[in-house]
Amino acid sequence: MLRVDAIQSVLDRVKDEPIIANLGGTTFHLHNLSEQRDANLYTWGAMGLSSSIGLGVALAAPDRKIIVMDGDGSLLMNLGSLGTIARQDPKNMIHIVWDNHQWGGTGGQPTHTAGVTDLAAVARGAGIPKVEAVSTLEALEEVFDRALTEDGPWCIVADVEGGDKPNRPDVSLEENLQRFRKTFAP
Repeated sequence: MLRVDAIQSVLDRVKDEPIIANLGGTTFHLHNLSEQRDANLYTWGAMGLSSSIGLGVALAAPDRKIIVMDGDGSLLMNLGSLGTIARQDPKNMIHIVWDNHQWGGTGGQPTHTAGVTDLAAVARGAGIPKVEAVSTLEALEEVFDRALTEDGPWCIVADVEGGDKPNRPDVSLEENLQRFRKTFAP
């Protein structure tokens, strides 16, 4: 499955749910597909931290579903976040990991998931109660639809093709943060 198609499928299913995206291709695709969506937060330069930021947002806004779009390389930089998410148990958090088996931002070198590491197994071992590994768009859609209606936290590890090079958008970090904050104003 192509990451761009998977991201579009998620966008087709959400309304005003906040989406926190990791750096690189995920942010590039998300922005290019939904540039004017105020509820997107791009974590430029914060490799490994989208899961932690998403957890904070989920705890601060327990009445809203919070979606985190992460990458395998990014999550590998902060595996401890899975244990923290499990311990905090945010029922409203959906953590999607786009696993393309490579460090896309640094030249496409293979990540640990290209070899022996199974991020779904790691999430289960960390205590995440709802973990699914998917490799087709149809499977992603079915699991994501469930995650939107069932309590979590969820970790969905989606096997996506690597090597896509989306255009880097011109985004003002301050403007993005201000737009995102507005989605939480009463």
